[in-house]
Amino acid sequence: MKATVVINPIAGPGRARTLDACAALARESLGRGGFDADVRITTAPDDAQRFATAAVEAGHALVVAWGGDGTVNGVGAALAGTPVAMAIIPGGSGNGLARDLDLPLDAAAAFEVAASGSARLIDAGELNGSLFFNVAGIGLDARIAMRMAAPGARRGLLGYVVATLSELPSYVARDYSITPLNGAGGSPFATSALFIAMANSRQYGNGAQIAPHARVDDGELDLVVVRPQSLLRIASRIPAFFNGSLRADETLWMRTAAEMDISSDHDISFHVDGEPRQGPTTVALRTRPRTLQVRVKS
Repeated sequence: MKATVVINPIAGPGRARTLDACAALARESLGRGGFDADVRITTAPDDAQRFATAAVEAGHALVVAWGGDGTVNGVGAALAGTPVAMAIIPGGSGNGLARDLDLPLDAAAAFEVAASGSARLIDAGELNGSLFFNVAGIGLDARIAMRMAAPGARRGLLGYVVATLSELPSYVARDYSITPLNGAGGSPFATSALFIAMANSRQYGNGAQIAPHARVDDGELDLVVVRPQSLLRIASRIPAFFNGSLRADETLWMRTAAEMDISSDHDISFHVDGEPRQGPTTVALRTRPRTLQVRVKS
């Protein structure tokens, strides 16, 4: 059986192994599982999806994404709706989807799962035509993602904290109209929001759980609308953010829905799994149920 291993060499805070050592680990680990592995190194943002698409066209049985959620996003976008499975070797700053799927953070252990684990079908979200598998966001969430994606940006949890503290004091909340479709998720409503998160899994990464009740295979997305509030109120929520106990109240709106439209008076900036995008004044949020096979622990 053939497999492709896609390695993002700049994901995360730094690698303990050289690229040659990474390639050797990939080939040896997958070889024990009966795979003949091709190793591809990304040098541009679109490479992960391009390499994974080529693997599908070549009839490969497995594509391994070794990097962060952005690398996973590119590989997953190519594999969604195909019979080709994706495996994840966590190598990013937050590794949100990998953590939510309880995958090992150690590369060697993760390759054992890639080689011999079970396949689990998970959902994908789609925002303005871009797929995501972990979390997408609008507003302040997107602004932070843009800072994190900039060349030379500080990575990891500290980088996320620095980006948030830099953006939050001056960020002005915007007005949005949210319209759930097909009778799901309640009635249409308008709200001012600092940001809107759309979660397929529970967390951004590093244990930061924006949607504690989200499930990757329930056929729905968890929408979290964070309304304007004081910095003190935001700070008071940090423990709940990390221990999985965030709850809805007058400043935090939570719903689940499979489909909805989100509109604003301004063009909507957003991100999918941390990858910045620019949209029109109305973006469509959709769910693709059980569309991607992911290798998980048996």
